[in-house]
Amino acid sequence: MTKTVILTDGFLDQGTAKTAHGLLRHSEKYEIVGVIDSEFQGKKTDEVIRRSKSVKIYPDLPSVLKEKEVETLIVGVATVGGYLPENFREHIKTAIKNGLDIIAGLHHYLTEDQELKGLAEEYDVTLTDIRKSPPLDELHYFKNRKKDIEALTIPFLGTDSAVGKRTALLEVYEVMKERGAKVEWVATGQTGLLQGSEYGIPLDSIKGDYMVGELENQIWKAWKEKEPDYILVEGQGSISHPAYVCGSRAVLSASQPDGVVLQHAPGRKYRHYNEDEIQWPMPDPQTERELIRSFSDADVIAITINPEDLTEDEKKEYISKYEEEYDLPSSDAIQEPGKIAEAISDLG
Repeated sequence: MTKTVILTDGFLDQGTAKTAHGLLRHSEKYEIVGVIDSEFQGKKTDEVIRRSKSVKIYPDLPSVLKEKEVETLIVGVATVGGYLPENFREHIKTAIKNGLDIIAGLHHYLTEDQELKGLAEEYDVTLTDIRKSPPLDELHYFKNRKKDIEALTIPFLGTDSAVGKRTALLEVYEVMKERGAKVEWVATGQTGLLQGSEYGIPLDSIKGDYMVGELENQIWKAWKEKEPDYILVEGQGSISHPAYVCGSRAVLSASQPDGVVLQHAPGRKYRHYNEDEIQWPMPDPQTERELIRSFSDADVIAITINPEDLTEDEKKEYISKYEEEYDLPSSDAIQEPGKIAEAISDLG
């Protein structure tokens, strides 16, 4: 595994750092040896992020290099709009000068940033933009392949962005594998691709005409190459989220699901999108469920809970409430992924 440091300077405790959070919970390609965040220097990541691996936090790269061997720096944030935080630039330049390859999942492409591109060429390091669309002549259009796929396709959708859809999926995926199920998963964002998904695309970077076709093609590849019984598909945004209208709709259209797992944060008051300025209220699960039914022939088969801003007792109350109100299994997928895995297996 590649020895890697994650850059989050000033963002580690925020949802914006979901790329870092994901890698600190699940990474098949990178050994995370440190995190750069001057606001939390000296602490361990599990003191800042709930249910994270324990990794030391440093103020800057030179501090990391005094203690660790590092090969790569990953930009660990997914900012609204995909911009590169201005304070990250000096960290990245320092990393390039120390021979580190740089990986980012932003709409600000490092490979098109003339200053960083020139510096990378000077120091012979690689810049990788993981959230970049393939060339036009390599894109796939929609072909209605689901009719030829014998696997059950299960998207993990949500009532908001950055609500834990991918985390819930990975927890359930691991349990299904442990139980002997033939299961694959398809990533739709930069974090899932960085975590090591064999199949996937950066959905929000694909031209609108090809979003559904590109994702459908990845689901098709997973079926043709592995012939699993189940294909889990990472969701993006939510159907009802006004700022992310393409994500969940494209996932539903591409996967033509047999059932949907819905992730919800009952303690979250406003959407994860410029909360201080816009304060767009969170929906309840039933609102999202009805929209999912409207845009597909499938229904929600389980509700998973993001416990942010909830006590343990409050979380348990919501789980009981949803199970009684919707007659669906519900759980915190990190603590009880098996309950959701059983709901998926019951479809087969």
